[in-house]
Amino acid sequence: MTETKKSHVETITLEQVPASEKKSWPSIAFIWAGNVICVPALMVGAMVSAGLNFKDSILAMFIGYGIVVVLMMLIAAQSAQTGRPTAVAVSRALGDRGSQLTLSLIITISMVGWYGYQTIVCASSFCSLMESSFGIGIPEWLSCIIWGGLMLITAFYGIGLTKILNIVSVPLLFIFLIYGVSIVLGDGGSAVLSAYEPAGEGGMMLGITISVGGFISGAATCGDYNRYSKDGKSAALSCLFGVIPAGVGALACGAVLSICSGDSDITVMFSNVGLPALGMLVLILATWTTNVGNAYSAGIAAVNIFKLKDDKRAIVTAICGIIGILISLGGIVYYFVDFLSILSYLITPICAVLIADYWVVGRGKSEGWKPFPGVNWLGVIAWLCGAVTTYFDKFFVPELIGIAVTIIIYWILCTIVKSPKLNPFAKEA
Repeated sequence: MTETKKSHVETITLEQVPASEKKSWPSIAFIWAGNVICVPALMVGAMVSAGLNFKDSILAMFIGYGIVVVLMMLIAAQSAQTGRPTAVAVSRALGDRGSQLTLSLIITISMVGWYGYQTIVCASSFCSLMESSFGIGIPEWLSCIIWGGLMLITAFYGIGLTKILNIVSVPLLFIFLIYGVSIVLGDGGSAVLSAYEPAGEGGMMLGITISVGGFISGAATCGDYNRYSKDGKSAALSCLFGVIPAGVGALACGAVLSICSGDSDITVMFSNVGLPALGMLVLILATWTTNVGNAYSAGIAAVNIFKLKDDKRAIVTAICGIIGILISLGGIVYYFVDFLSILSYLITPICAVLIADYWVVGRGKSEGWKPFPGVNWLGVIAWLCGAVTTYFDKFFVPELIGIAVTIIIYWILCTIVKSPKLNPFAKEA
């Protein structure tokens, strides 16, 4: 009798995750920690501190990431209860076809774009470091292919290999970043930090907004990993302890490095103190742990768009990653970074309409959840209203206002619209 060999490639995509495949909350927390410790997070920390003193910067970071984590906990709990990724979890709030044409499309474009951006940042810094420190010239295009390809392998295999990568990488990244901060603080940086007053204009609201924007896409895609959580409580714990310590820690490191050394680029800072190899290792690990999530979520969203079979996730993920590598070649991706940032205004209200649908109107009952056929125009209208509010609000944290508007409008529409063809909560006469 021939024994079937079990594949190490993840094959569960849109279908419900079986109980036998559920993971412990600490293992998923490590994945989230790896996602938030990244080179862009250091840059975000530097941006927050450009308009606030260090103490207020830390407060803004906690508040900003606290907002994101609250959203994540609610979305993650739904995915844990239903066993479905975000692209499917939103298929009642926006309709199964509506979720394909909105969230899945936005996530696919956004994550592929950010995969290309992270790849070019890593590749370019690697080339500069090799040239300046070791006198070795490496073409940027070749560096993009090498590092983009290696990162893609992890995403191709799925959550199993991603979990191992983050369990190994996250503690190392913490150690390296703390070591780097200790170097700049020990070299007269402590006095600089305590006396620091921002030269630019900013304020607490802007600092919070920047912090929220730095990881809001994580809230939208958290169901992709947290569908493997054992229950809602486990999902919430993985988000809370995976994002807050690591995320705020990374932002704070970026602020300290920027204030004390005048440069938020971790590779430059390590090179300046004679440790270029260590800086290069931090750069690669920080990019790798984050970029895996970009390709992984893009693959799941693309499978939902084209309604492919679950076992196609790996090859679709590979295709998305290859597209990301191609747009990174020659720095093409730099030309539409602003476009990728605009997409974040569309993502936040989608999180809100999902929460309104499942937790407010649906009262968190997983047994009553099922996709709504076609397009749920009530959800689409609420989403668009929230997106417009988020984009144009200049007086308070835009994401919070957009969330509140989205939830209120969806609740009102579901209350007044009585047709079961339009409202998933309306009963047949």
